[in-house]
Amino acid sequence: MITVGLSNESNRTEWIRKALAAVPEGWRILDAGAGEQQFKKFCSHLDYVAQDFGQYDGWGDGKGLQMEVWDQTQLDIVSDIADIPEPDASFDAIMCTEVFEHLPEPSLALKEFSRLLRSGGRLILTAPFCSLTHFAPYHFSTGFNQYWYEYHLPRYGLKIVELAKSGNYFEYLAQEIRRIDEVARKYANQYMEDPWAVSRILEELQKMSANDLGSAELLCFGYHVLAEKE
Repeated sequence: MITVGLSNESNRTEWIRKALAAVPEGWRILDAGAGEQQFKKFCSHLDYVAQDFGQYDGWGDGKGLQMEVWDQTQLDIVSDIADIPEPDASFDAIMCTEVFEHLPEPSLALKEFSRLLRSGGRLILTAPFCSLTHFAPYHFSTGFNQYWYEYHLPRYGLKIVELAKSGNYFEYLAQEIRRIDEVARKYANQYMEDPWAVSRILEELQKMSANDLGSAELLCFGYHVLAEKE
């Protein structure tokens, strides 16, 4: 079975589930940029607070990838992510997943997280290494390398505990190759005349991924970051 290129979301979801399960019961956690709160289900043991700017409607400007349906009626806080109306050190943990590419100045969000976290509090953060245009016009960066985190997090008193790569070069290529027919239909007004060619390439990429020796340093799905407020 050819599964190469299919693990981006499942890798991220499982990492987040484990990170949240390790947060002590009763801790107050902020889901920053919560969107539709897809990970609230992993926070039943926590005092969960959802924040988002609440302006994305599912259609955006109609360009790139859009969700079409987007429900943000259950948010606790509607605000700028860099200016959240909560007191200093009022959260034990903050979760921010796949949000930073949608921020014009993501380092300002880190600064705000540092303000909101108490000493010893945890930051659970994920963002793509590389991404297609999505949720436009609220898409400002294609992604973030490990060096971005290693430079910016310590500037705001956030000590990196874990910096995990998800996927690798071959997995990422496979993910995008699987989109070829969909993209060709939308942007080239044609379909794949030889779908077997895609299958053959995916077979080779699966073999290469199985023998990978560190290509994630070149390209991967994204990084999963656990940090602690000093």
